[in-house]
Amino acid sequence: MKNLLRIMSVVALVVLLSFSFSKEKKIVVIDAGHGGSDFGANRNGISEKEIVLNIAKKIKALNQNQNLEIILTRDDDSYPSLSQRTGKINELKPDYAISLHLNNSPRQSTEMKGFEVFFQDNESSKKLANKFSEKFQNSKVKTANLHILRESKTPTVLLELGFINNPDERDYLASEKGQTETAEKILSVINEH
Repeated sequence: MKNLLRIMSVVALVVLLSFSFSKEKKIVVIDAGHGGSDFGANRNGISEKEIVLNIAKKIKALNQNQNLEIILTRDDDSYPSLSQRTGKINELKPDYAISLHLNNSPRQSTEMKGFEVFFQDNESSKKLANKFSEKFQNSKVKTANLHILRESKTPTVLLELGFINNPDERDYLASEKGQTETAEKILSVINEH
């Protein structure tokens, strides 16, 4: 009888441990575009490189999911080259990568506004892009021949979070509230996908 109880205890422990270790950790790389001497788009003293870095850091800080690891291509005002960014993504082999940017039109100020999603020409990337489009009010989704999309060997999307030369969007994305809300939306898509 004692042996039977021991065997049942061992079996129960093995089953319990298999459930607790069966869920693999998802890894997502967030690329904050530009950085260092590359300001990206810049209007009224507000630069793309600062906004996207702040949002990337907020996404990582807000993550409470034990099964999700967020890795940033930069976490300070440095400029990893495009090759270094895609090299890091390809080395890490994450579930997917997200590159953050701000849009800019040729005019000093623009009425143009909104979120855009660029994706690699594959189904996994397109599916992820559509999830972001839904979360951000059915924004535009399209492919483009951009380095990070072309050279990443993992599903990758590039998010244009708004127009820096649209005063309303610039003010929103430069604000603590706008950056936090944007980070929360992006993180919610990551957790759902």
